[in-house]
Amino acid sequence: MNWEIYIQGFKSFLQLEKSLSKHSVEAYIRDVGKFVSFTGVNGYESLKPEKVELKHLEEFLTWINKMDLSTTSQARIISGIRAFYKYLLIEDIINHDPTELLEAPQTGRKLPDTLSKEEVEKLINAIDLSKPEGERNKAIIETLYGCGLRVSELCQLTISNLHFDMGFIKVVGKGNKERWVPVGRQAVNQITNYMDYKRPLIEPKKGSEDILFLNRRGNKLSRVMIFHIIRTLAEKAGIRKTISPHTMRHSFATHLVEGGADLRAVQEMLGHESINTTEIYTHLDRRFLRETIEKFHPWSGK
Repeated sequence: MNWEIYIQGFKSFLQLEKSLSKHSVEAYIRDVGKFVSFTGVNGYESLKPEKVELKHLEEFLTWINKMDLSTTSQARIISGIRAFYKYLLIEDIINHDPTELLEAPQTGRKLPDTLSKEEVEKLINAIDLSKPEGERNKAIIETLYGCGLRVSELCQLTISNLHFDMGFIKVVGKGNKERWVPVGRQAVNQITNYMDYKRPLIEPKKGSEDILFLNRRGNKLSRVMIFHIIRTLAEKAGIRKTISPHTMRHSFATHLVEGGADLRAVQEMLGHESINTTEIYTHLDRRFLRETIEKFHPWSGK
């Protein structure tokens, strides 16, 4: 019974205090549920949450490892259980966190694919502006690359959150957290062009009146549609990389870091909760520096 009560409390904590999305909350609850399943099939049926020790968690890690889950999936599950025990600590249900010394499997950090500045230009030049959706699609690419938005943030971007007079747009990110992102002149010009000449030709459906980017039926664009637009343009531009809307976000961040931008500023613009997430772009930057010296230093070929 303890598990059910504590998990319900944890769920409320994630929803109300952490303001996490429904999808994120469900993922955390599933992770804790896996540990509860482990206790039920491994002779720990009477084990209460507050009585869990490091040895139980290590046994659990061995148990999920036998399920042929990827190291990334295993690390995510452990992360969910850690969050649960941090909640119990905050609520004074426990006075010691058993996950503190638990070592999750090392996943390694895969550097994301990015586009060069020339490839971004190729992508934009591949847009057929004679088509009804051309100006909209150009505005979409300019916004993704110029502001580093997540695809969900782009789909939900509203006209009322465009503050071009201040040089910013207001973005609603993960967990409904708002942030202000600077918007460049190129993106401003293209969005304004789309709003002045193309968007007025579409009658917005009820509930989409304030949505910036609309499909031909007047509804907000889906994530799948944005993926389709970008991959079609990449194919047309002769870009052989497998790219997605997230590639534009990675390219935005990488080009900023390569240009000498402060990592904290990049973190703020991307809406990363932890600077550790943003630090992946310093690795990309080091790779860029290595390639630069190999290409341009007179002794690099010796």
